Amino acid sequence: MPTVTFKTKEFWTRLPCSSKLGAGVVYMAVDGITEKDWHLVKEMSDGYESVIPNFGLHPWFVQGRSPTWFDTLKQLFEANPSAAVGEIGLDKSPLAKGADFGQQVEVFKKQLELAKELKRPASVHCLEAFPELLQIMKEMGHFPSGVILHSFNGAPEVVPQLTKLGSYFSFSGHLMPLQEDEARKIVKAVPLDRILLETDSPDAMPTDPIYFVPGNATLNQPANVRSV
Repeated sequence: MPTVTFKTKEFWTRLPCSSKLGAGVVYMAVDGITEKDWHLVKEMSDGYESVIPNFGLHPWFVQGRSPTWFDTLKQLFEANPSAAVGEIGLDKSPLAKGADFGQQVEVFKKQLELAKELKRPASVHCLEAFPELLQIMKEMGHFPSGVILHSFNGAPEVVPQLTKLGSYFSFSGHLMPLQEDEARKIVKAVPLDRILLETDSPDAMPTDPIYFVPGNATLNQPANVRSV
């Protein structure tokens, strides 16, 4: 299934259903990445049969969490049996500037443990933190419900260990700017039955997109999974 991250409800409402359904995109995994997004994702899943809700606290936003964030998250999963855990993760890249890594680890562990306890898949963002990710996953053991490495662009060498732990590897338009040889090595390292494709909408516009968001050609949309 293509995985899709929407940052705002407004972005969703600007996309005509015909452009998604006509392209063959029947279901979309929509990630809430901060506490303020979670209720919007819940509203979308209630209003659109095609939306599969995901709830998680993204590593970039760990320092803005409230004291009750984890209780709220658990309540959302109790009320939404189809929801996955995400987007969660670890990020030591410049994109995570200001997000304390120690806090990222603390928040990530709690959410990953919850995913395993509830037997839900987890959508994981990881940039420049694969040694830490591997260590945490090894401590927790195999994940039968699966861990999706979202927009994966890690080194080929980490793939076998992550595969043994129950990981899947999802490729998006973020792979396309890489040198072709480098991209091929990453993709070829992944077993065929562990490869997923996604759009990461509204980000990660693929090379030569097929579909555009009306009025804004810079935003990506779910139907571009065909381009990916």
